[in-house]
Amino acid sequence: MKLEGRLRAAIRVKQYSRATEVAYVQWYKRYVRHCGLRHPAEMGAAEVQAFLTGLAVNRNVAPATQNQALNALVFFYREVVGKELAGIDAVRARVRKRIPVVLTRDEARGLIGALEGEGALLYGCGLRVAECLRLRVKDVDLGGGALTVRGGKGDKDRILSLPKSLELPLEKRMRDGRALHEADRAAGVPGVALPKAFGRKSPKAGESWAWFWLFPAQGLSKSPEEGILRRHHLHEITVGRAVSAAAKAAGIAKRVTAHTLRHSFAIHLLQKGVTLRSIQKLLGHADLRTTEIYTHVVEAMQGKIGSPLDDL
Repeated sequence: MKLEGRLRAAIRVKQYSRATEVAYVQWYKRYVRHCGLRHPAEMGAAEVQAFLTGLAVNRNVAPATQNQALNALVFFYREVVGKELAGIDAVRARVRKRIPVVLTRDEARGLIGALEGEGALLYGCGLRVAECLRLRVKDVDLGGGALTVRGGKGDKDRILSLPKSLELPLEKRMRDGRALHEADRAAGVPGVALPKAFGRKSPKAGESWAWFWLFPAQGLSKSPEEGILRRHHLHEITVGRAVSAAAKAAGIAKRVTAHTLRHSFAIHLLQKGVTLRSIQKLLGHADLRTTEIYTHVVEAMQGKIGSPLDDL
């Protein structure tokens, strides 16, 4: 088996996400091309260090991007080549502090009014796009007013309160989804993809209504791993384009992405007096310092630090 195939197999044995597989394979290819297509077994820590330094110095990548490249190559050498990398001391990418783009309440209202259910849920629960699109019917408890995010960032689960204003829209979404699910069953379409371990244990669960996507794609497509034609959830690109189009239609003069709705969720809760620690749990942040960026935005928006110009 070629090195790329062995890398993909190692990633799937570890049950890493599809996004991780795509990223790690991309970094492996970029590294090999950077080194003139030499066989990785002939290289090691020195070449990896030079590659990572080049990313920081010549490509000016973000720290997270450089760290992802390092993780990918460490994994590749350990799991595929059978070599541990040690002593890597690359020039580190410069840390950049970015202030998130945030919508006012009026802007959020106008944007969500022009979006479908997934847009409202991104804002209403502060979800990451991938978390929202991977929701299953079973994860939404309309009667109990709760929504469960399973396998979020860091493979962590969390439970969120479901906004009451979304109960009726989600009921309609489920009715439409139920019709699509029944049509798939009647047409003999394979069930939806399942988490790998559970899929091996209960392969028929993918045909059940409980495991069907809350936001299914309208068409069928082949899964990259298995090559099976089945129904997947909406693609992140589709949601991103819808958010951009809605922002333009609402006349919002900001660079609005799907993640902007998550930032706005956090800011608006802070403005209501919700504690930073509570917002950290709602967002699923591992570190409180990640959440603290929102306090600076709120202080500026509320004018807590005024300008001397207003005192003249």
